[in-house]
Amino acid sequence: MSTDLIRYDLLVQDALKGVVRKVLTDAARDGLPGDHHFYVSFRTGAPGVKISQRLRDKYPQDMTIVLQHQFWDLSVGETAFEVGLSFSSVAERLHVPFDALSGFFDPSVQFGLKFEPQEVGASETVTPEMIAPAAPATKPAPSEVVKAVDPSAKPALAKPSGAKSPVPQLAPKAEAEEPKPAPARKADRRKSDAPAEPPEAGAEVVSLDAFRKKS
Repeated sequence: MSTDLIRYDLLVQDALKGVVRKVLTDAARDGLPGDHHFYVSFRTGAPGVKISQRLRDKYPQDMTIVLQHQFWDLSVGETAFEVGLSFSSVAERLHVPFDALSGFFDPSVQFGLKFEPQEVGASETVTPEMIAPAAPATKPAPSEVVKAVDPSAKPALAKPSGAKSPVPQLAPKAEAEEPKPAPARKADRRKSDAPAEPPEAGAEVVSLDAFRKKS
């Protein structure tokens, strides 16, 4: 099989990112139509992503935000979008390049897209400046804001890595018996640690693997 010098897979990926760009642009201008709302997933370590260090420490790899009732100041450019959200009552401003996207899902119509990581050229080096933290957001006045997504509310947006399992507790020693381990307590999992709800059965998810030719 000959080598794909045209790179149809990258052309398709760019076209699908154009779909997300168009949908977000319309939502920024006219608001969300009907019951439409969006789950947007992106790689927090991708070049150009600007989020606070607090969020970067909590979500070192991937993050999913929900654009429904709770966001403000959505603006969309040619290569990236910005949006205001609130996490644990702290206002944040996120800058997300479209090349950092890993997924897009609209639960109202069961439509989803999956994106492969953008390839970095051999001569290109990712520098700290390319992954700069975002400037602190100024929370708008209450009359201008619909409260943003709080990761402590369901559906949870992301699960921090490195979560530890609870350690079983031991029962106190009885006089005539050997100490026995007490039943392990159920993990008191915070709602923010729950993984994002997967798309319902029957969701139409477009993967780029079908478009990629291998030499």
